[in-house]
Amino acid sequence: MTGSYDHKIDDKGRLFIPSELRRELGEVFHVTISNEDCLTAYSNESWERFLEKVRAMPIRKQPKMRPFFSNAARCELDKQGRFLLPQKLRERIGLQKDVAVVGLGTVVQFWDSEMFRQINEQETSKENLADVMDELDF
Repeated sequence: MTGSYDHKIDDKGRLFIPSELRRELGEVFHVTISNEDCLTAYSNESWERFLEKVRAMPIRKQPKMRPFFSNAARCELDKQGRFLLPQKLRERIGLQKDVAVVGLGTVVQFWDSEMFRQINEQETSKENLADVMDELDF
């Protein structure tokens, strides 16, 4: 999943998913918190792989995953390609109206548009891109 798209949360708390991302994300997916200041959406297949990894963890380590599951929501697209983004999750990262919908390979992220603009500016600097290319051995 790739690309970034600017959208708005409507008055009912719904957010549009661009068709380019809908095809891979699917009609039903899971949204949860992230280790960044955004929300992350996983397709059902990705979510199942995530669950398999958690099931494989020693039982004493599984509680570390509690924040991801206690803050997760099963979401379903309507006929217009929108889904209800739960208020609890919106409040968690301060999503008000303007949202950057960002493809990140195997997941989709939802960022406050202004925050994503700032992060994107930093991440697309020549220095950062050179570091990434070196890290990936390109």
